[in-house]
This record gives sequence, C-alpha cells and structure tokens, in this order.
Amino acid sequence: MTIERRTGVLLVALLASVTMPGCATFRSGLGPQGPPPDTPSSRRLARGVHDVGHRDFRFVDESRPTAANGDHPGAPSRTLETTLWYPEQATGALPLLIYSHGFLSYRRETGYLAEHLASHGFLVAAADHPLTKRAAPGGAEVRDVIHQPADVSFLIDSVLALDGAEKPFAGHVDRERIGAMGLSLGGLTTTLVAFHPKLRDDRIRAAVSIAGPSVFFSRTFFETADVPFLMIAGTDDAIVPYAANGPPILDHAPTGALLSITGGSHVGFAGMAASFPPLRFSRNPDGFGCSYLEKRLELPTDDVEVEAFAAGLGGPENGVLLSPELAVPCGQEDLRRAIRPPRQQIITKLAVRAFFESEFAARAETRQAASDYLSELLPQDMPEAGYARPADTGRGS
Repeated sequence: MTIERRTGVLLVALLASVTMPGCATFRSGLGPQGPPPDTPSSRRLARGVHDVGHRDFRFVDESRPTAANGDHPGAPSRTLETTLWYPEQATGALPLLIYSHGFLSYRRETGYLAEHLASHGFLVAAADHPLTKRAAPGGAEVRDVIHQPADVSFLIDSVLALDGAEKPFAGHVDRERIGAMGLSLGGLTTTLVAFHPKLRDDRIRAAVSIAGPSVFFSRTFFETADVPFLMIAGTDDAIVPYAANGPPILDHAPTGALLSITGGSHVGFAGMAASFPPLRFSRNPDGFGCSYLEKRLELPTDDVEVEAFAAGLGGPENGVLLSPELAVPCGQEDLRRAIRPPRQQIITKLAVRAFFESEFAARAETRQAASDYLSELLPQDMPEAGYARPADTGRGS
C-alpha cells in the first residue's frame, strides 16, 4: 500500500462519516433532553424572532480544478452545491457563518444548528465539498481536505456577490463579522481556514470546531492568527478521541476555549442521530462508525502515514506536527454509554450561538452576556457541559 493511500486510510478512520449505515442496540427510555424550565438555557434555546428561509445555489469556482479521483477524471472547475439559511425579516448588516461538513457527509448534516442560528439573525452558508461529500465522484477522498479552506473562501466571495433577484435576504453581509464552523473533517477545515499560515482567510473573525481533529497542530500553528476559537468535544467520542484532540487546545491555542460534553459521542452531533431511532436510542451511536471502520478500512501500522499527512499540510514549519498523543480511533473494547443525541445537540446549539454572539452581537452588553452565559450559566443549566479557557489568557478557566 502506498504512503498516500495509507495516509488516506488513517484519516478516514479519524474523520469517518457521521452518517454511516449500520445497526445499533435499541434501548428504550429518553430521559430529560432539554434544560430545566425557566432557566437561562431554556430561554436561549427558544427559536429566535426571525422566520427562516433557505435557498439552494450552485456556485462554480472556475479558478480551481477538481482533482482526478478513482475512476473520475477530474474537472477544470470546482462546483459547490450550497444551501443558504437566512433570517427573513432581518435588515441591515448581518453576520455570516460558513459551515463545513464531515467526511462522507453533506451540507445539511447539522441543519438543526443552521436553523437555530438563522432564527437569531445569522446568515449560514454550507456547501457539499466536491471530493469529501457523500457520493463524491470516484469515491470520497479525505486528502482533499487540503483544498477545503479555499472552498470556504470561495463561499464567502459567492455570498458577498449575491445581488438583485438572486439575493434572497433583505439585509447585507457585514464583512467585519464573518465566522466559520464545521463538524469532524469540517472542524479540521475550519481550523485550517482560521489559522493555517498559508491557507487561512483573514476575513474569518471567529471559528468553532465541533469534534474536529486538532492533534496535528502545535502552539506555533495557533499563534499565527488572533482568531477567537471554540472547540466543542464529546468525552466519549470514539472516532476523534477526546483526550488527544480536546484538552490540548487549552495548551496550544492562546485564543481558544474548550466546551466539553461529558458523555458526548462523535455521531451524536449529526442531526440524523436525534431522529433515527437506532442512533437515538443506542448505547453509544459511535458504534455505527466503528463498525463501519472495522469492516471496511485497513488501518496503518506505523507513523509514516501520519508524517506524510503532516507534510501535506505544511509540516513543522507551519506548526503541523506528528503528535505522540495521536490516538487510534475506536480503540476501546467497549464504548461507554453516551448521552442521548438530542441532549448533545441542544448543548451544541446553545454553545455555538453563545460563542458567536459573544463575538458578533451588535451591542457590547449582549456580547458580554453571551460570554458570561457560555462560561458560567450553560454549565449550571446543563451539567454535562464544561467550559475552560487557557490559563495564560488572563480570562480564567
């Protein structure tokens, strides 16, 4: 097996799709899913004042090719099938968030999050990345993540260029309030577009990685840009292991913070996990992903493949390192019981909105209230949520 192929195998394992087919053990009983009534979290969980519209677009980047892939010959351009969620009644300057999906997934995988944010005044754009999406031509290829930061930049350009009848929202994009977020491989994409010395887009002013790999990145990497950053990670994530990818953020990212979800899984962040009974009621929905990996993927046996991937992302000079803490996905003999996906997604909605409001809200009082909520009140209302900041920021933990 070639180095390139083995590198792909490793990253498939690390960033595996959150929408894999499979089966899980059905367990009855939901238990409480939302926050206690009449709490800050129950009030913030409510839908915003805006009706939410959405429109699909096909944006074609003529300046970049799509690589040949498997039996697919490639293309001279890069096509991004995109959905834009928008607050219908909102006018004036609006913040824009670009969402990146996970490997073998699609742009609507966390529609629950886009709908919630749009109802509170955000524009949210998400595209199917050409070669990591579900049903990618020639088969999904995880190494194409290197091209996805430029996809994010192109989406920003494309939304900014909307005008006249093709612009479905009444307001306009505030160029000073543009953020990025993503799940799993999309979280890695978000981290790259926010911080990578060569791949970043300086228009990104805040970023959220949800269960995205960070084990490859040193402090040098995160010091290249002064971008507020939130990592959201489940402690029982079997695919992007928590210990190697969550807490190290507090040492490596001076502008970062960590929102830990005790009992949170990887698959539990995906929208379908809350509605598809075998996932919703399983002991741990990551059993789906791990079952897929065990049956269909050949894992590497040495570090050469990881070194090759690090080199492809820029190597040590760009803060991309082979970490000795790299954990093998699905290495546990028994997956621990995870919290229900609906509750995990409620915590995610509350945290993501509070984070972006703490950076992008128009009023200083609103920004401060959102920051206080994220760090203090959310953990009180939802005990599974734990918030920490790097000690050396002077803002506590």
